[in-house]
Parts: sequence; C-alpha cells; structure tokens
Amino acid sequence: MTAFSLEPAQLAWCAELRALAAERLRPLAEKGEPGRVNRALLAELGTLGLLPRLFTSGALDLCLMRESLAHACTEAETALALQGLGAHPVHAHGTEAQRTRWLPRVSDGSAVAAFALSEPDAGSDAAALTLAAAPDTDRAGAGGPGAQPSPVPTPLAAHRDGPSAWRLTGEKCWISNAPEADFYTVFARTTPGAGARGVTAFLVPADRPGLTGTPLDMLSPHPIGALSFDAVPVTADDVLGEPDRGFRVAMGTLNLFRPSVGAFAVGMAQAALDATLAHTTAREAFGGRLRDLQTVAHQTAEMALRTEAARLMVYAAATAYDEGAPDVPRRSAMAKLLATETAQYVVDRAVQLHGARALRRGHLLEHLYREVRAPRVYEGASEVQRGIIAKELYRTLDATTEEAGS
Repeated sequence: MTAFSLEPAQLAWCAELRALAAERLRPLAEKGEPGRVNRALLAELGTLGLLPRLFTSGALDLCLMRESLAHACTEAETALALQGLGAHPVHAHGTEAQRTRWLPRVSDGSAVAAFALSEPDAGSDAAALTLAAAPDTDRAGAGGPGAQPSPVPTPLAAHRDGPSAWRLTGEKCWISNAPEADFYTVFARTTPGAGARGVTAFLVPADRPGLTGTPLDMLSPHPIGALSFDAVPVTADDVLGEPDRGFRVAMGTLNLFRPSVGAFAVGMAQAALDATLAHTTAREAFGGRLRDLQTVAHQTAEMALRTEAARLMVYAAATAYDEGAPDVPRRSAMAKLLATETAQYVVDRAVQLHGARALRRGHLLEHLYREVRAPRVYEGASEVQRGIIAKELYRTLDATTEEAGS
C-alpha cells in the first residue's frame, strides 16, 4: 500500500465511521455541556471499539479515524484524540502496573486522560518549562502517596543514581480535559538548567494531594484548564520512561499525533467543502445557480485542491511514522502545518460563499469556524512547525555535507 491510495477495506471503514459519527455520536455530543467532559460520549466511543484502537492502530489508522469522525462530529473526534494524547505516553512508556491500572479504563471511556505539557510561560518553547520536581528525600523508596518508606528501592531507583521520590511545584496551563481528567501525563523539570535534557514525565492521578485545577473560559467545546501543583508527591513508580528523558516522551507523542491533528483539520475542511458544493448547487443567484458563476466555481476548485493536497501530506506523514522513517519530525510538522492552515482557508471560504446564514448560531459552518482556529495553535503553533521543518532541513544538509567531506 502506498501513502496515496487507500485500500477498499479502508475506504469502507471510513464510510462506516462517518455514519456512526452522524447516527450515534453526534446526538450524544449535542446533549453535552460546552466546556465539560462528555462522559456519555466517551463511553459510546469505548462501546464502538474506537478508544481501544488508539493503542492497537498505527498512525495512518489514527488519521483515518480522526478525519472520518471530524467530518460528522468534531466533538467525538476531539474526545477520542484527547484520550489518545493523554494516554499514549502510558501505553508507550508506562510500567506494567501503570498500563494495567489505566489503559483498560481509558479504552472503555471510564477514565479521562490529559497531556499536561504547556505552562503559562512555556508553551511553544516546551523545553523551557519550569514545573519543578524537587527531590523528596523523606519519601525516597516509597511506593506512592500514603505508603510507608521502605529500605528496598523501587526497580527504577535501583538502576540509577538520584532520588526515587519528588515533590511537584508549579503550574500548567491550557491543558485540555483539565481540571476534569482522572489522570495527567505531566512533564516536570528534574534537573535545573539542563533544558530539554532535564525533564521527566510523570503519571499523576487527579486525586493526588496538592493538585488542584481551574477551568478556563476558552473558545472550545471541550474543557481546557490550568493546574496548580503544591508539593504534589510522586515517586519512581509514577515515572513514564526514564528520569530526565521525559522530553523524548513528549516529542515522541507529538510526532505521532501531529499528523492526526492534520487529519482532524482535513475532516473539517472536507465537511466545509461538501456543504459548499451542496449550497452552491441549490442556491439561485443572478439568474442561475450559484455554482455556474465562474468566480464561485474557481473558489470551490481551489478549496478542493488544497484539501486533497493536505490529505495526501497527512497520509504520507502517517505512513512514514508507521514505517519508522528517519524524517518523521519534518513530515509530521509539514502535515500539521499544511492541513491546519488549509482547513482555516477552506472553512473561511465556505462561510463567505454561504453568506450570512453561515454565521447563525447552530449552522454547521458557524460551528466549524469556531473549531478550526485552535488546531493552528495547539501541539505546536504554525510558527513552531515552520521552525521544526527548517531545523530538520538544515540538520540533514549538515549531515550530508559532513559525510561527503569525510
């Protein structure tokens, strides 16, 4: 299979997903309260077997799920994606105990996951985060909050020097599903002054003492909030991966999910394009159908062209990830950048061609117009993606030059 054509079974699966999203997920989404976790919607995603696929599918399948769901129900798509984003580090880097405790509950929708990377002063520059993980020598060797200290070190602590318990102090901000998540993948600084090399990933249950959250009133249908850590206790049993190597956990997760953010955007763009084709066919204007005006026809052609180009780049990036290609960071950034910028353009053009009716509360395009803006910011703003692309291009050039000169 190539990245540029889907097998008949994949096309049929996408059609099935679009139908399920329209018939079973959208009604639940419409009953949800904006800015709150829709647990009924999550449970249905689990019942349909879509949440478990987050941990058994490759990047391309993830993109097909997100694109198909977004076409008919953006709320369902986002609920699925946030479960994957928050829980993927547990799936990929967690201990057996961590996976056993949380992944079945994420898969059936009974536990809400969240990815806590951004901070008030460390959003685009994630390596500058300051949430401090200070060694807690009084609890070193403890098995978790409330456990008694043990003279026997945890398995992780037994294989490295340094503390086996910490206290997290600081803030996180712009965290999707906060403050309603049941657990957070939290990135904290364990080695001051070490940049990206001094960050550790922790799995932090929401009921840990000292952890509180505040909802933020955002242009978003799902909850986004701030988290405050007041000496929150964590131990080596809560570490995801290895101490001081949490930035790899974060970037590995983002490299997987960035193309699928692009898929989400492509799904929205396709929905806007489909609505525009239907509207310009039915709408009478200037003595004929709107679609017969050359200026309208050319705009719809441009919308279709950009949407398909973005789709192909998303599929190519996802296939590269699945094949373990060396240029995944560049491809992921390109896919996310092109698709989100394209979706913004396509939805905006669709609103223009629909006129005032598209701005009425409850219209599909009014909904998409609000939804399409955020993906250009989260998981790395468009400017960050351009920086990643340039860095990878020059890194490849420098490596090639060095190899040729040796």
